[in-house]
Amino acid sequence: MLSPLLGAAISLAVTVLTALFFVPYMRKKKIGQSIREEGPARHMSKAGTPTAGGALFIAGTALACAAAGWRLFTGGDYSHIVALLSAAAFGAIGFTDDYRKIRGKRNLGLRVLPKLLLQFGAAALLLAALLFFGLVTPNNTWLYCALALPFIVGTVNAVNFTDGLDGLLSGVTLPIACFFAAAAFLAGKGGLSLFAAALAGGLTGFLFFNSHPARVFMGDTGSLFIGGALCCMALISGLEPLLFAVGLVYVLEIASVVLQVAYFKLTGGKRIFKMAPLHHHFELCGWGEVKIVLCASALTALLCAAAWPGVRFCLNV
Repeated sequence: MLSPLLGAAISLAVTVLTALFFVPYMRKKKIGQSIREEGPARHMSKAGTPTAGGALFIAGTALACAAAGWRLFTGGDYSHIVALLSAAAFGAIGFTDDYRKIRGKRNLGLRVLPKLLLQFGAAALLLAALLFFGLVTPNNTWLYCALALPFIVGTVNAVNFTDGLDGLLSGVTLPIACFFAAAAFLAGKGGLSLFAAALAGGLTGFLFFNSHPARVFMGDTGSLFIGGALCCMALISGLEPLLFAVGLVYVLEIASVVLQVAYFKLTGGKRIFKMAPLHHHFELCGWGEVKIVLCASALTALLCAAAWPGVRFCLNV
């Protein structure tokens, strides 16, 4: 139990201390977010807010895994390292996207097709690592990979769509990270529990700067890292079905986008929602950012509590 708690504390401290230097530096250099013109008008005031801040909790998570997970690593538990590096591969794709936006001073990063191809490549590397280190042992490897690839890429993009309000993705993911930390500990997967706890600690520290009004955005650097991390935690723990339950907010966000686009094309311009993803619909209905974030985070916490009996059932403990 000591390693996950220590990892969470280290990650929180590193994230906060790093942010104290990172945020003022980014503001001084005028390296900030360009706001999408198609989004809500009130978001234009956020232009110039430092972005790619996901690097802060990635650094915190990485240092926590290295410092608190050394004994696990030497004991043959590589799950925290595999999860960290796999999630970092998605974070690297996100950083490339953020860099192109910052450099071009427009909200245009990687094109959709190259971004998807890179995500499928990262997903393939993740599965290869899980299989090589024996962290997953499917009966039919080819069928498992065929199902896991779209699961990973779909999850990563669902998480990415959720990042659109101050503190929304951080607030929703925090209870899920705690959920997987507890589930992995119950299953005796110490390395995975450490990784999940370190992510939770990093997100807690990041929320000090990302809650409304945000002083820093995580960017695709952070959102894609989180998506990859969630996939790792679900696959290694064998709790993939429960990710859909506790991650209902992610599911609703990406579903709103798919439905909006499909309905718009089928009806020649009509819309189901005032704006997609779903959080923007609630904004245009008059909800404030803080209210939306608190409701989404509270709902996720309740879903995690409701799903806990499912953990014992799936793990047979």
